[in-house]
Amino acid sequence: MSVSARNFAQVGRKIVAIGRNYSKFSEHARELGNAVPTAPFFFLKPTSSYVTSPGKIEIPQGCVVHHEVELGVVIGKTGRDIRLADAWNHVAGYALGLDLTARNLQDEAKKKGLPWSAAKGFDTFTPIGPFIPASEIPDPHSVRLWIEVAGQVRQNGLTDAMIFQIPQLIEHISSIMTLEEGDLVLTGTPKGVGPILAGEHVVAGLEYQGQELSRIEFDAIQRS
Repeated sequence: MSVSARNFAQVGRKIVAIGRNYSKFSEHARELGNAVPTAPFFFLKPTSSYVTSPGKIEIPQGCVVHHEVELGVVIGKTGRDIRLADAWNHVAGYALGLDLTARNLQDEAKKKGLPWSAAKGFDTFTPIGPFIPASEIPDPHSVRLWIEVAGQVRQNGLTDAMIFQIPQLIEHISSIMTLEEGDLVLTGTPKGVGPILAGEHVVAGLEYQGQELSRIEFDAIQRS
């Protein structure tokens, strides 16, 4: 396995985050009052938003920060216009991640038709776990993701609820921009998104066939 894939959080060039991809009933989309997508929809996050576990999540002043637990796909082979049938050849592995959102900033941006970069791109807004080789998760659409905030389970869902599965996402993204070795694709989140407050402890996990493959922990603090 390449060094770039294993060390994606240090050397990766972009984070591609899929929106409104859960579930077959579009739970998260409906939670936020959004239309169910008919094609994959994505936005970009800066790699400077990565923070590794154990670590601290910074809550910016005046921001209502929500958690979204996600399966991250680590790209292991650079490609452009990747065909659906070839998509798995470009996957090096996976990682447990959180896509944090300043929801009040995002809501305001939506009303004005503006980009979400500020709402999604703060430092520490992509808490991330270690690299998991693809061989450890033969079927990434059978993964359980969960998150606890202040000791309470907020999200607990399976990746089989994705509207667009991983090969479709890779095909779509690479038809627009080159996917490079070390890039991360965040594949969407199940229902249960909610706020994180300064002073709270956040724990998330990734399980496959009853075995916990990743657990990440963070303390939320006020950004100074």
